[in-house]
Amino acid sequence: MRATDLLTIGELAQRSGFAPSALRYYEDLGLIASTRTPSGRRRFERNVLRRLAFVRAARNVGLSLEEIGAALRTLPDGRTPTRADWTRLSRAWQARLDEQIAALQALREGLGSCIGCGCLSLRRCALSNPRDLAGAAGATGAAYLPRALRVPTSTPSP
Repeated sequence: MRATDLLTIGELAQRSGFAPSALRYYEDLGLIASTRTPSGRRRFERNVLRRLAFVRAARNVGLSLEEIGAALRTLPDGRTPTRADWTRLSRAWQARLDEQIAALQALREGLGSCIGCGCLSLRRCALSNPRDLAGAAGATGAAYLPRALRVPTSTPSP
């Protein structure tokens, strides 16, 4: 490989649309890899752009960084995903997407009826929370949001 085949973090950020901080974070997570110059500066092979396109597409589908990392680890020798890889991996995600779509449709329907009643309060809502059962159970926040729509809070998303 020639030195001209390597990208600096700034060049990679410009070409991929990811902030340099996100690229460093993705490298820390093992989603992408770099080499180092003798002075310690990162250099990325051009094929990292394809891995980043995969990360962006998977994030747009709603996958967590943990799920993306697990998918990338299924590739032999950590290589860049191909179209065939994306097809294989996306098939595995279709059931999850169907579940998310159904949950979003249910949420859409529920929002219309709740807003239509006029109470605008989960504490008093006779449909979603009769007699404040959620409060008695100690539930807080979006207790009635379908599981498929709950975003995990354990991993920050750059």
